[in-house]
Amino acid sequence: MPDISIPAAGGGEFSGYLAMPPSGRGPGLLVIQEIFGVNQVMRSITDAFAAQGFVALCPDIFWRIEPGIQITDRTDEEWAQAFELFGKYDQDQGIEDLKSALAHLRGLDGCTGKAGTVGYCLGGRMVYLMAARSDADCNVSYYGVGIENNLDEAAHITAPTMLHIAALDEYVPPEAQDKIKGGLADHPKVAIHVYPDVDHAFARTDGRTYDKKAADLANKRSADFFKTNLG
Repeated sequence: MPDISIPAAGGGEFSGYLAMPPSGRGPGLLVIQEIFGVNQVMRSITDAFAAQGFVALCPDIFWRIEPGIQITDRTDEEWAQAFELFGKYDQDQGIEDLKSALAHLRGLDGCTGKAGTVGYCLGGRMVYLMAARSDADCNVSYYGVGIENNLDEAAHITAPTMLHIAALDEYVPPEAQDKIKGGLADHPKVAIHVYPDVDHAFARTDGRTYDKKAADLANKRSADFFKTNLG
């Protein structure tokens, strides 16, 4: 599948990996990357969503810092680079870029006009913020990092939103999880699922913390959720 260009608000453009469903038509799904760029892991995830019937687009959220990043979680050097990018990332500007990507996705040939978001790690946090700040039709966050610092935005969430939380997440410690669960417990649009005995990135198939049972359950819940809200 091709990389495409996405116009940015205020000028410029950035790339995104586009995967089309077998039928050539379906609802849109904006796939928001981890801290390693639009790498092979994210491309495979995007392909998998396309195979399920979605027009899936994974935009390069680090393009303003260093466009075209594609690294892995296999070496200390790559981890250091990933955390450097994470530290430089401006989430408020990032949301504007993601809103541009969402609008572009909706306008693509083959997209029905409905579109949701799904994201992992940093992307999981950005999904939460997209739920609060964008017109996405639904949103799914996998082990989002830093959501506890943005709970004041929960009142703005009006579309169905699902959070997958790893109980042993080294980047979202128990006190952060308690804040998230407490802050969102009564929200009518937010569903939270906690997966015991698994760590951050439990759904990354080639990662050291991959847990097939938890990943399969989370992915099934996500698939059903998207079918309900985007079908």
